[in-house]
Amino acid sequence: MTPLESPDVVRLLTADGTLAPTPAAEKYRPIIDALGDADLERFYRDMVVVRAFDREATNLQRQGQLALWPPSFGQEAAQVGSAHAARPQDHLFPSYREHVVCMIRGVDPVDIVRLMKGLTHGGWDPTDPANGNTHIYTLVLGSQTLHAAGFGMGLAFDGRCGTGDPERDEAVIVYYGDGASSQGDVHEAMVFAASFDAPQVFFLQNNQWAISVPVATQSKAPLVDRAAGYGIPSVQVDGNDVLASYAVSRTALDEARAGGGPRAIEAVTYRMGAHTTSDDPTKYRTSDEERAWAQRDPIARMRAFLEGRGAAQGFFDGIDEQGRDVAADVRARTMALEGLRADDMFEHVYSEPHPLMEAQRAWSRDYEASFEGGQA
Repeated sequence: MTPLESPDVVRLLTADGTLAPTPAAEKYRPIIDALGDADLERFYRDMVVVRAFDREATNLQRQGQLALWPPSFGQEAAQVGSAHAARPQDHLFPSYREHVVCMIRGVDPVDIVRLMKGLTHGGWDPTDPANGNTHIYTLVLGSQTLHAAGFGMGLAFDGRCGTGDPERDEAVIVYYGDGASSQGDVHEAMVFAASFDAPQVFFLQNNQWAISVPVATQSKAPLVDRAAGYGIPSVQVDGNDVLASYAVSRTALDEARAGGGPRAIEAVTYRMGAHTTSDDPTKYRTSDEERAWAQRDPIARMRAFLEGRGAAQGFFDGIDEQGRDVAADVRARTMALEGLRADDMFEHVYSEPHPLMEAQRAWSRDYEASFEGGQA
C-alpha cells in the first residue's frame, strides 16, 4: 500500500492543520487559493454538523429507534470536499454512508433516518429538485457504480457533456468503498464508462476495512492503480484533508464534464466507528490503530487551519451549537415518525395500478377485519 506520507499522495493540509502541499498537490494550489473564508468555514461547518447528526443517529439506533445505522465518523472530509466540488446539474450516486453528501445537496436528514428505520424503500425522490440530483442509497455493494455508469453513458449519448459550456454540461460522481472495489460490478462499470467516455468520477473511500477484512488482504497493490487497467486516469488523495478532496474532485469533475471521459479518485481515510451498528470493530482491529488515525482527524485538522487564519472562538462555538440543534431536531422528528400502514406493502410494486395488487390489498383488509377489534 502507498503510505500517506508519499509525495504522490495529494495533500494540502498536514495533520496539524498546516498548509504544506505535497509535490502532487502543487497543481491544485490555485483552486484552494481561490476559496474565500466563507467557503472554508462552510467546509468546517458541514463536517461538524454531520458528525453531530451521525452521533445522534447512532444513539437512536442503540435505543431501538432505527433498525440499522452506518456511521460516517472519520470520513467527513472526503465527503464534504467532493460534494462541494460538484455543480448543481451534476448527479451524485451514494452508497449508504454518504450522509453529508446528501445533506449538502438538499436531502432532509430525516429522509435518511426513515430509510434506516424501515419506513421507506428509497428515502427520497431523486427527481425532486430539492434533493439536488442525489440518487438513493444502495446497500448492495458496488451496484451503484453500474447505475452511475449507465446514467453517465446516457449523458454522453444525449450530448449533455463535452459541449464546451460548463454551465450546462453534466457529470456523474459515484461513491463506493474499498470493500465494494472488490465487487465485479465496480469493474464492469469501469469497463463501460471507459469504453463509452462516460462523464463519470469514481470516488473510492478507502476506509481501510471491508467490515473485518483489511485493505491489504483485498489488494496486493494500491487501489488507486486499479483504474489504470481500464485507461481511467486516477489520483490518490489524503481523504482526511477536506481541501485536497475538494480540489481533486473539482478537477476530476471538470475534466469529465468537459468530455474527457471517466476519472477515478482514491480517498485514503479511516472508518473510526463500526461498519454499521451491527458490527464490533474491537474484534478485528487494535486500539493502537484507532489512536493513530484519531491524530489525523479531519475536523481537528481543519479547525487548526482556520484558527491559524484567525477564526474566532465564537465561530467554533456557533458551529458546535448548530450541530447540537440539528441533532436535537432529528431526534424530535424521528420520535414523531409514524409506523407503516398495512396497505403500504402494496404500493410501488408496479408503476401503475394493478388488479393483482388490488385483490391482495382487499384480502389483507378482510383478513385484518376478521380479528377481534379489527386488527391482527
